[in-house]
Amino acid sequence: MSTRQPHSYVFGASTGIGAAVAKELVSNGFFVHGFSRSFPSWANEIGEFRWHRLDFNDPKSVGQAIQTALDASDGEAELMAYSAIYYGTARSRLVDMPLDEWYRQFNVNLHGLAIALRALLPALEKANPGIILNVSSEVVFNGGPSRAGYAATKAAAANLISSVAQEYSSDLVRTVQVLPIAMVDTPGVRRRRRTDFDYSSYMQPDSFRPITREIVTTKALYLAGRTLVVNHDGSWRDVATQAVPSQSRAPESLNVS
Repeated sequence: MSTRQPHSYVFGASTGIGAAVAKELVSNGFFVHGFSRSFPSWANEIGEFRWHRLDFNDPKSVGQAIQTALDASDGEAELMAYSAIYYGTARSRLVDMPLDEWYRQFNVNLHGLAIALRALLPALEKANPGIILNVSSEVVFNGGPSRAGYAATKAAAANLISSVAQEYSSDLVRTVQVLPIAMVDTPGVRRRRRTDFDYSSYMQPDSFRPITREIVTTKALYLAGRTLVVNHDGSWRDVATQAVPSQSRAPESLNVS
């Protein structure tokens, strides 16, 4: 990265982990292009942020939104963060899952990531190094009963990032994958829970701000190629040091149909 203001591209920036990452990037001097379907409620509270509306179920619109952002930044990109996610409307067995839910999960969780990578990698490579931050999940390691589509897409996305990492020298492109040690309290999660659900064991999105700060201040030098488990307090460890706990829960504890 150079000494001028770096440019970043955050997908799924409106709420949750993506919003926390975007805010931390701005705090660390980045100009942030944020992509989501809805305008972030916090966006007017900070500077150095531009929102781009896109629909991950329309691949053409995704490419157009990214190109608009690149043009506004003179084709420069130092960091890309992918936190866009579609969980589905409710947990269900694969045989009970509507087929359009399956396709939508792949469009948002995997195809959107691939489109973003294809569009931004040439610019990221020129940043020397460009950084890719991917929000992963414990289902990559544990599977996801009643979350088969989500688990399949997250596993494929993690492997996609690992594959891309091997296509570039770490002097040019560095990838880091992060995942929460527990469920994260987000608006999307709350929409799928009972109104009296207890969130006391859930993480807050801001737990991901310290690792974001570490990635940008060190340019991911010692974190490149690693997958990190983020704890409630914002600390982290390498996924290789200990098994990742499963977040699968008994159906009766969730608002499922």
